[in-house]
Amino acid sequence: MLLPFPNLPTMVGVTIFCAVMAFASYNRKVFDLSGSLTAFAVGMVIGICGSVLWLVLLLVFLLTSFGLTKYRYDWKKAQGFQEGKKGERTWRNVAANGAIPTMIAFLSFVAVAMDPSTRFFTKDVASFLFVSAIAVAASDTAASEIGIIDPRVYLITTFKRTPRGRDGGISLTGTFVAFIAAAYTSAISYVVFAGLDKDLLAGPSTLFVPMLCGFLGCQIDSLIGATLETRGKIGKLGNNFFSILAGTMIAFVIALL
Repeated sequence: MLLPFPNLPTMVGVTIFCAVMAFASYNRKVFDLSGSLTAFAVGMVIGICGSVLWLVLLLVFLLTSFGLTKYRYDWKKAQGFQEGKKGERTWRNVAANGAIPTMIAFLSFVAVAMDPSTRFFTKDVASFLFVSAIAVAASDTAASEIGIIDPRVYLITTFKRTPRGRDGGISLTGTFVAFIAAAYTSAISYVVFAGLDKDLLAGPSTLFVPMLCGFLGCQIDSLIGATLETRGKIGKLGNNFFSILAGTMIAFVIALL
């Protein structure tokens, strides 16, 4: 099976792009050293196996997440809700949020080399799933970083009041920004693909379905948090991984309809 590696200029461009992203992320305390190195590896796989445009979407997610993390950061730090010492993420955070998008990129890369009559993982389907996965991650990040500000928190399984920061806690503010983040990610993705590569995504469903799957994935994260995570059966980052997987699988089922 001959794998379709991109041309040399593309590979060099992807490497430079990922290196600059990793260095800037470390310099701005978005990631620690381990997180920056992992982000570089994730970016290389996505850029080479997936699409250069997917890297653009990854950058949008990174910048948005950084802004959300820094929102009222001093208050979060005083309350003990901050990530890391200065809001930075580690390789575990990158792996939890980037594993599914990376797998999608790799599977789409391998699928291109398969016989056309047996292909079910075309590039447009892969892009559809990639956007959905990023939408879940963005939605969950927004709900966590902005929703924590709202003092009126309810447990998603009982809708009874619960303290801020509890696993499975949701708020009106968090739910609203979760939807906005999923919608924002889907809209940006649709505009980027529609303007630069119409072959990757086609049809209005590619705007609305990732939006829906991103929001649903965030709610699945809260459900897992209120059940398995609360009982110690799964950690926060494991929850992130499986909620992104769940949102992506919902998108995949829709794509097959």
